[in-house]
Amino acid sequence: MTNSGNTSASLATATLSPIRIISNRLFRNPVAVSALILLIFLHLTALFAPFLTPYSPVTQRLQDYYHPPTKLFWSDPGGSFSIRPYVAPDIPTPGHQFILSPQKRAPVIFFAHGYAYKLFGIFPSAIHLFECRYPINILGTDDLGRDIFSRLLYGAQISLSVGLIAIAISYTLGLLVGGIAGYYGGAVDNVLMRLCDVLMAVPGFYLLLALTAVLPTSLSATERYTLIIVILSFVGWAALARVIRGIALSTRERSYVEAAKALGVSNLRIILRHILPETSTFAIVSATLAVPGYILAEAALSFLGLGIREPTPSWGNMLASAENLEALTQYPWILVPGIAIFITVIGWNVLGDGLRDALDPKGLR
Repeated sequence: MTNSGNTSASLATATLSPIRIISNRLFRNPVAVSALILLIFLHLTALFAPFLTPYSPVTQRLQDYYHPPTKLFWSDPGGSFSIRPYVAPDIPTPGHQFILSPQKRAPVIFFAHGYAYKLFGIFPSAIHLFECRYPINILGTDDLGRDIFSRLLYGAQISLSVGLIAIAISYTLGLLVGGIAGYYGGAVDNVLMRLCDVLMAVPGFYLLLALTAVLPTSLSATERYTLIIVILSFVGWAALARVIRGIALSTRERSYVEAAKALGVSNLRIILRHILPETSTFAIVSATLAVPGYILAEAALSFLGLGIREPTPSWGNMLASAENLEALTQYPWILVPGIAIFITVIGWNVLGDGLRDALDPKGLR
């Protein structure tokens, strides 16, 4: 009976597509699924940052510098419980202490009008998830009185997208160069691999520092963002190309590749349709595990003042204020961007491990 059941399960599995088998394996890993849900949530909050944030990321209230996270009250001024939170104003003292005035509470208004923005950079709007008559700073403010919650979500647009775009560019380049080198071999292989050797001989982070240090200071935030992506992509493709070249060397000798050559299929088509698909498993897992490196690289560059610069927020330049040990001790909420980076990096690494197990052809189905 047991053998019959196992045979039926094997037959049912054999009828599934490879994508379905991989997804089944992945979704049997609750830790990897949790990481996937977390990353989707983080990217969605970055995508809808203008709608979710009550303030512009560059709005300053100098009198409220280093304001602690706003306390929410779940009762109205009369003391009755309310499902809608209330915010009380506070008065800064000469010692920079904020004294609450709970008797003057104002309700948090949802889907209210605020500063104008363009959702996705296209659709003009002024609707925000929440607003309040009194200042509401969920995660406190920084040294210039800017809302950390608003800057965190806007900064996520840069810090999260840099990793995705840079990995897409560098891995496309690495796959093509490695595939071409492995397929053609000979002089083409030697030239391309020596170029990879030169790039890999220079420590990546120092090469990043050198390349970003020569960027003109007059560049706009968009231009600097674009160039940083290009630089990160330029640094990261060589190591992948070496691995893909090894896979391509073995794949080009297989019978279906020889058959395609005999049928007169072009070399480029053979590389794209037969060589590179053999590298997909490695490339997907490697890319997932490499994204955190690009996020950390951008954060490090911005932290050092060589990446995204003020007033445009990124998680890296937001952490710059945390290098002041005295400020960090007194105002620990300025470390929130570092926590966001930590959570994101852990999420990508866990998801990469889960994908590696799901894509393992020797794994149990």
